[in-house]
Amino acid sequence: MARIKGGLNAKKKHNRVLKLAKGYRGARSKQYRVAKQSVMRALATSYAGRKERKRQFRQLWIARINAAARMNGLSYSKLMYGLKLAQVEVNRKMLSEMAINDAEGFTKLCEVAKAKLA
Repeated sequence: MARIKGGLNAKKKHNRVLKLAKGYRGARSKQYRVAKQSVMRALATSYAGRKERKRQFRQLWIARINAAARMNGLSYSKLMYGLKLAQVEVNRKMLSEMAINDAEGFTKLCEVAKAKLA
């Protein structure tokens, strides 16, 4: 039986990594060994970045809700607790959208929360 050399598979693996490294500067996009390190780091960072983005958006929504709630005489935590007692289930993303685009609706929600807190 003839011996099979692994050159084709290695070439495929190298090309896959180099394709991911396209656009990198210098040796990072040309040499496999350097490109592999850069690609591994980039993939790890992009994974972490996707998780970080979710945290940042939640932070933004909470800041917006807090600002709007304070304009209606409530703190963020009191508003959220009041809505929970009133069994109003609106997520933070929608609350922040309401705070920006539908001030009247947000004010009504604040009134509901205030009524339940009192």
